[in-house]
Amino acid sequence: MNDLKFSVSICVYEKDNPAHFRTAVDSILNQTLPPAEVVLVVDGPVPEELDAVIRAYEAMPLFRVIRFEANQGHGIARQTGLRHCQYEWIALMDADDVSVPNRFEKQAAYVAAHPEIAVVGGNIEEFIGEVRNVVGKRTVPTDDASIKDYLKTRCPFNQMTVMLNRRQTEKVGGYIDWYCEEDYYLWLRLFLAGATFGNLEDTLVYVRVGEEMYARRGGVRYFKSEAKLQRYMLDNRVIGAGTYLLNVAKRLVVQVLLPNKLRGFVFQKFARE
Repeated sequence: MNDLKFSVSICVYEKDNPAHFRTAVDSILNQTLPPAEVVLVVDGPVPEELDAVIRAYEAMPLFRVIRFEANQGHGIARQTGLRHCQYEWIALMDADDVSVPNRFEKQAAYVAAHPEIAVVGGNIEEFIGEVRNVVGKRTVPTDDASIKDYLKTRCPFNQMTVMLNRRQTEKVGGYIDWYCEEDYYLWLRLFLAGATFGNLEDTLVYVRVGEEMYARRGGVRYFKSEAKLQRYMLDNRVIGAGTYLLNVAKRLVVQVLLPNKLRGFVFQKFARE
């Protein structure tokens, strides 16, 4: 399906590194199957060095840039990006990661073979510094049934790899603000709506990591947000009481009781290859 026209949606904010952002954007421009448009949401004021990179892309006809005067947060920024995309299929990309050169070609072929799909993602490999310095890999299940079973205990997609069907995503409300869990919340609503899911068995994106990533995945606020999401799953009968209690207990230990460095070890040892 090499004639598939699709959008790419990216969000960027003040703390993003200009060089990393340029690398991320260039990785989606130099694809074997390029996007028909790139929608870039600038979530609040950004430093001059980063803004100079943004303005350079903004001058290209391929780009549509939406700027917020004040930071709105990840969920609102993501939803704004989706709302401004004009094509039926929308690929997501983070501002500091690197897509493999044939990512979109592989996803377009999957869409052609599975036109009923709502979301198709893939695996990620995590690196520090240089892409070749891979420190972990997050593998997700590939078929619809396995993804929906996995969803009951962990997020079943690597968000920065996904390509979404706009119509199906809009039907369930798209991205809705939920601290650090907007993506998981969206997958759950699609699941409850009877959507069909898929993941490729390939690595689609190289993801930049470091200690700050593990810090973001911990703390009382993060735990409360995850626990609230588990309650949503229980209330909507996605999971039963036993799974709910086990899920919350695991998150309490990892997100609240463990220090960042030990949390990083646990993620790499037990949640990664």
